[in-house]
Amino acid sequence: MNLLSFRKQRGQGMTEYIIIVALIAVAAIGAFRYFGQTARSQVAAAAQEVAGTDGSSMNKAAGEAAKKSSEQASKDKGMADFASNKE
Repeated sequence: MNLLSFRKQRGQGMTEYIIIVALIAVAAIGAFRYFGQTARSQVAAAAQEVAGTDGSSMNKAAGEAAKKSSEQASKDKGMADFASNKE
């Protein structure tokens, strides 16, 4: 009986971890939805600088993407606007 109880507890623990990972994934998807272009532009700027070329154009693109993201985040949205996140 003790082994059966241990297996149930172990299964419950794994289920809890799966739920936590799923919630973190949903939050990450939401964050990248708003700030993904900013992050991509910043990584591209860093890669250009490491390669020895000027990354200022990508830095500017990151700033513009951050401004657009900020404008999007400040708008009031409801469930009816869920699929229309473009602008």
